Amino acid sequence: MKVIFAGTPEFARVALESLLAAGFTVPLVLTQPDRPAGRGMKLQASPVKQCALAHGIAVAQPQSLRLDGKYPEDAAAARDAIAAAQADVMVVAAYGLILPQWVLDMPRLGCLNIHASLLPRWRGAAPIHRAIEAGDPETGVTIMQMDAGLDTGDMLLIEKTAVPPTDTTATLHDRLAQLGGRLIVQALRQAAAGTLTATAQPTEGVTYAHKIAKAESLIDWRQSATVIARRVRAFDPFPGASTQLGADPIKIWDCEIDSCQRPKDAACGQILLIDDGGISVACGAGTVLQLRALQRAGGKRLPAAQFLHGFALAPGMVLGGGA
Repeated sequence: MKVIFAGTPEFARVALESLLAAGFTVPLVLTQPDRPAGRGMKLQASPVKQCALAHGIAVAQPQSLRLDGKYPEDAAAARDAIAAAQADVMVVAAYGLILPQWVLDMPRLGCLNIHASLLPRWRGAAPIHRAIEAGDPETGVTIMQMDAGLDTGDMLLIEKTAVPPTDTTATLHDRLAQLGGRLIVQALRQAAAGTLTATAQPTEGVTYAHKIAKAESLIDWRQSATVIARRVRAFDPFPGASTQLGADPIKIWDCEIDSCQRPKDAACGQILLIDDGGISVACGAGTVLQLRALQRAGGKRLPAAQFLHGFALAPGMVLGGGA
């Protein structure tokens, strides 16, 4: 079976490697244009492009696939490349471009998407972050037959995984990437055997995982410790949960709900206690959060004890201005 692959980040690279390891022929890869990255802001190829080039696979990087859009030359060149590949199916994983109908219709078996949630929950751009932020006890991967809607196509395969309270977006991402790679191989093998069946998504339980904005990273200490702890884990590694002490930004990378009683007169964001375990901070709903790993601007992630050697915090100080 000949497979065109469309994807960009590390999540997609894992799927591409899985397809190649399983013996599928991949004549063409679509990925986002190179982007500036790093301190020098030099153009950097996506993980998927790097993988494709390492395996000698042709790469197309259109800025758009809309033939009537802003970059019609890019779209036309991509159309010609897709037609020349004569693939049976296109596999899509975190590609980053909307596929117009002409793309969906070109492969004989259409386009299959690897989506990192249990559809119809968390359609959209950031399903891993939002599942952790919402406190979902489980999530998973859905292999979906793509249609013109936003993650609305029929489900082909679905598998669940638990989300323990220690998971961050980074750790859950890696687990789901491996699961997605395994499931897409299974789906294509079943498609080749004629045993792959489609099921319409339920109409109930639809939620949308909107793209993560940097502005969301700021901690609101009026929220409960449970909510804040989820957001810390959800925003690791990007954009990182942050707070302020005066003009100094601080990122919080690890925390635990503290069992100690919050004083009634404590302000939200007030530091209550500093000990070997970390920095205990008053939160909303009468709760307390212990900060265990922090980072100052320009510094590294450090355990609380090490962080305090270079950043003076003391009980009574108020993070984020208080409330």
